[in-house]
Amino acid sequence: MSEFPHLTHLDQSGAAAMVDVSNKLDTKRLARAGAVVFTTPEVISLIEQALLKKGDVLATARIAGIMAAKKTSELIPLCHPLMLSQVSVDFQLLPAQAQIKIESCCVLSGQTGVEMEALTAASVAALTIYDMCKAVDKAMTISEIRLLEKTGGKSGHYISEAI
Repeated sequence: MSEFPHLTHLDQSGAAAMVDVSNKLDTKRLARAGAVVFTTPEVISLIEQALLKKGDVLATARIAGIMAAKKTSELIPLCHPLMLSQVSVDFQLLPAQAQIKIESCCVLSGQTGVEMEALTAASVAALTIYDMCKAVDKAMTISEIRLLEKTGGKSGHYISEAI
């Protein structure tokens, strides 16, 4: 038995290993994740008015987040390739707080969860916003990347207390 029984990505000798999910039942699984881009009210206004030279920031960030969720197993070592049923990426523009809140949601029916896919979607959507707006605000920051909720599987339902 591994001396790290709570670390599922280690084998009995402590080496990195992909978790064997072959004995798990398929269940409906959902994960929601969030991120926040801190910028200026001026940048948010430019996004709202579609005045940035690189194009529609939110449409591009949404597509980037969806694409990233689909490629999570190529980006994060030991993640299982998953057949996602649904991925969404939504934005809330908060000019008074100089924030863009991002929420992603991934759903599937399968043997393993979709937390990493949701987190990857939110992260890449935030990075895309940064890339498209950096000419106007190089001081943007990205933070609060976190799991908001997960359902399905053995560990059951989780909701972040921070919601």
